[in-house]
Amino acid sequence: MAMEDKMSNKADELKGKAKEAGGSLTGDDDLKNEGKADQAAAAVKKGVEEVKDAAAKVKDKLTGDK
Repeated sequence: MAMEDKMSNKADELKGKAKEAGGSLTGDDDLKNEGKADQAAAAVKKGVEEVKDAAAKVKDKLTGDK
């Protein structure tokens, strides 16, 4: 996974956690749920990147590339 992707995913995850915490503190369920959705989206993006990395490794092994 590219470093930019990792940083972007981590930023999205942290933003989601902040929104969720803010929503919990203020009793704003919409903000809390938005934060949870941001975290879920970051997790999905991370999973997609991990699958891409694994596929690239398999391709490299099959083709003899490094």
